Amino acid sequence: MRTQLLDANKQEAIFTAARILKDGGLVGIPTETVYGLAANALNGKAVAKIFAAKGRPMDNPLIVHISEFNQLYKLVKDVPEAAKKLADKFWPGPMTIILPKADIIPDEVSAGLDTVAVRFPSHPAARALIDAAGLPLAAPSANLSGHPSPTTAEHVMNDLNGKIEAVLDGGPCGVGVESTVITLATNPPRLLRPGGITLEQLREVLGEVEMDNAVLNPLQNGVRAASPGMKYKHYSPKANVIIIDSDFDAYRSYVNHHSVEGTAALCYNGEDAGLTVPTICYGGEDDYGEQARELFDALRKLDDIHAKTVYARCPEPKGVGLAVYNRLIRAAGFEVLHLG
Repeated sequence: MRTQLLDANKQEAIFTAARILKDGGLVGIPTETVYGLAANALNGKAVAKIFAAKGRPMDNPLIVHISEFNQLYKLVKDVPEAAKKLADKFWPGPMTIILPKADIIPDEVSAGLDTVAVRFPSHPAARALIDAAGLPLAAPSANLSGHPSPTTAEHVMNDLNGKIEAVLDGGPCGVGVESTVITLATNPPRLLRPGGITLEQLREVLGEVEMDNAVLNPLQNGVRAASPGMKYKHYSPKANVIIIDSDFDAYRSYVNHHSVEGTAALCYNGEDAGLTVPTICYGGEDDYGEQARELFDALRKLDDIHAKTVYARCPEPKGVGLAVYNRLIRAAGFEVLHLG
């Protein structure tokens, strides 16, 4: 298969991608969070192709993307007042809502669960494509399963060239980590995956919102993943990533004294001068938004320098930094070294 690279700024490219989707094919699409691998969400056979292209386990549910709030009504059994409040505040944008699903949702999308995850992206190309196709689109991240998520069309091509019909190039993603996922199928609502919309922002709208234990810890054995990004080791470069939870002086001392061939550091901007190993920076220490935008590209760059062991600075798990921490601990397989 030859994968077409299409310019999202051209209407002809949008129509080409829409035809592929209506015919049951796959298209890598830009969103404000990360690039998604899209298929017709109402066609189980088309959705199954997503899992095959990514090498994704079939028990990992997908998110359905819409281009108008009213499209939510046919995808779920009921739209509660809490969903309307969240949508009024955060849609279109990087937030996914989980609700009991309507019968129209194939099991391939929901991984056999009785719920479905839905979001209304803000990226103009994603919305234009949904409109042109006239379909809701199921779309996990457009990468090989377990690899760092893609934030540019180049990342998608590096992972999936020859495996999918097309990639719609809409430039780099503005948020850089996947959407915040909140389930309204529990009482109280629960944050399942942090993202660009913070836990504090959700609580401002809804009041009580719990944070699922799997946000900061591995999913317990036997528990089904209710959201993407909960169950498996994710976002990983080829190197073994170890998070160092300490101040910079202790981090620098540890890295410099434990470096061997193939060691690299994943650190904040400006810290590379104090380290004796190759470094990749992923944003300013106090700029959580920049960390989110830079993290996945930085993880991919570790492969470019052939790193084997990576010592990573530990993000602050607050605000958007909670999303950065969530992604990095999964990239590290929850291997965190706490230094006094």
